[in-house]
Amino acid sequence: MDAIREAIQQKYGEAARRARSGAQADCGCQTSGCCHSMTTNLYDASQAAAVPPEAMLASLGCGNPTALAELKPGEVVLDLGSGGGIDVLLSAKRVGPAGKAYGLDMTDDMLALARENQAASGLTNVEFLKGEIERIPLPDNSVDVIISNCVINLSADKDRVLAEAFRVLKPGGRFAVSDVVVRDLDVPADVRQNMDLWVGCLAGALEERRYREKLSRAGFEHVDVEPTRTYDEHFMSAFVRAQKPAAATKACCGPACCA
Repeated sequence: MDAIREAIQQKYGEAARRARSGAQADCGCQTSGCCHSMTTNLYDASQAAAVPPEAMLASLGCGNPTALAELKPGEVVLDLGSGGGIDVLLSAKRVGPAGKAYGLDMTDDMLALARENQAASGLTNVEFLKGEIERIPLPDNSVDVIISNCVINLSADKDRVLAEAFRVLKPGGRFAVSDVVVRDLDVPADVRQNMDLWVGCLAGALEERRYREKLSRAGFEHVDVEPTRTYDEHFMSAFVRAQKPAAATKACCGPACCA
């Protein structure tokens, strides 16, 4: 796990530095033919215009969770693996001044870039946190919606990630992430062992059935995996939805309602 984490920090630190210099960040999976199709044309012109150029240059996602998560004014949103901040900034605009958007990332260069992008955007309902998605530095029951964009597949301990997501979500809170998912088969062993493909979001991807099972074991309900982009016979992008059960309604025990 430590080797995977170190490789990811190094690669995504390099990506942040490229974006800050005005170059398009690299997704780190040159050994895969799906790299270009994975990360391009995810945001429309109006969304691109709503964020600083460096946020777009740093984008290495495989989807557009902010367009699919149905965010509402006043909600609190957490982006797991927020990178240069594009999805955090777009979320902050959607939830408005009464809401808040958190971004969580473990890479110093990405956090520095994200905070620069926040300053350039003028948004004040945004906060970027340093930490790992396996150990979210927020209290229990504090977030309405968790989003993520092609990051959960990077973790070597997905059960811990999903347990943490469940913990910080409020009762009834929504899990709404874009991720790479394996199509109907397991990833071959040689791919799993390829560090470049771990960093490039492929080797760590879950098969769809296992993704559903892990979410259910973590306590989520209403699990759904919706394909959004197919790369080849092995991999696809998907929008993964689930919900933390709402708190049980307490029985009325006052004199007006109990015999």
